[in-house]
Amino acid sequence: MYNPSSKGFKRICCYMLNRIHSASTLFLCILVGFLIFAMPSVSAQMSGQEAILETNDQKWAIALHGGAGYVSPDMPEERKKRYMAALDSALTIGVDILETGGSSLDAVEQTVRFLEDNPLFNAGRGAVFTSEGKNELDAAIMDGSQMNAGAATGLKTVKHPISLARIIMEESRHILFAGDGAEQYADQTTIERVDSEYFKVPARYEAWKRANESQGYLESQPDNGWKMGTVGCVAVDKTGRLVAGTSTGGMTNKRYGRVGDVPIIGSGTYADEQVAVSATGWGERIMLNVSAHRLASHMRYTGANLDESMDYLVYELLNEGEAGFIAVDRDGNISMETNTGSMFRASQSEGGEKTVAIWK
Repeated sequence: MYNPSSKGFKRICCYMLNRIHSASTLFLCILVGFLIFAMPSVSAQMSGQEAILETNDQKWAIALHGGAGYVSPDMPEERKKRYMAALDSALTIGVDILETGGSSLDAVEQTVRFLEDNPLFNAGRGAVFTSEGKNELDAAIMDGSQMNAGAATGLKTVKHPISLARIIMEESRHILFAGDGAEQYADQTTIERVDSEYFKVPARYEAWKRANESQGYLESQPDNGWKMGTVGCVAVDKTGRLVAGTSTGGMTNKRYGRVGDVPIIGSGTYADEQVAVSATGWGERIMLNVSAHRLASHMRYTGANLDESMDYLVYELLNEGEAGFIAVDRDGNISMETNTGSMFRASQSEGGEKTVAIWK
């Protein structure tokens, strides 16, 4: 290519100008000049666009859970079918959003809302009862792309706690609201409210009464099933945005004011630019190990992949029978593990197979 400042190039221009005898010749010169100077730039831009298209292969992925604990494989077939159908329906909601280019934030919120409406799960409508015979709800959501989160604990009249958590994340300068304060914050929003009786599912209430009729019944159980529950969802969309959301009714017979792991960012719910994690299980143990963040840190500082980090958390850091987790990473990989014997779960990734399961 010619150097415009060179003497040779200037001589060529003078030579051509001295021999211009018509408008058509002048036009031809202008065209030649454009081709000489502009085409390399255009070509470079096109090459850059092609490179972007070649590397923009981000795939979506989603995973959800409906609680971990020990559920006998001898569960009645009809009840098993109800759980499997509910997990499949919840997964479909998230997949439909992600497949059509929707955001992981919408996918997580809408998936969790569906689970909050289903009394099979310990969240929203199916929340367990406290020691005082009440229902208190917790939820949290975190957007890893913004490193921002919202959470609420001790809710009593909010139909969809996960949606209030999102509003807190997007509209409040705070992250976590508790008890009466959380209810007062909800008063300032358009979030749907219900009477506290809405959460009193008869089956949960009868189970609570039976537990209290036998002194020490819960603590004497050979497994930690009474501590378990919670629903959650993690997703990555086609832009690489990672989001985690979790919602729960807490622990059966929990004492007044008890707060579990779900609304504690980094314990039961966490997302950053590389991974999104949601936990379910014994909240106190999950909190003591700052579990969700611990998985992310293991990936970041050891170079381990998602499955390796999940195994470290579930089988090395925590004790048997304590918790289960779901996670997705930036590349669309999915990991779901529990050391409790069973975990209601489902997942799907772009181009991958659907998974809906309870046991190993």
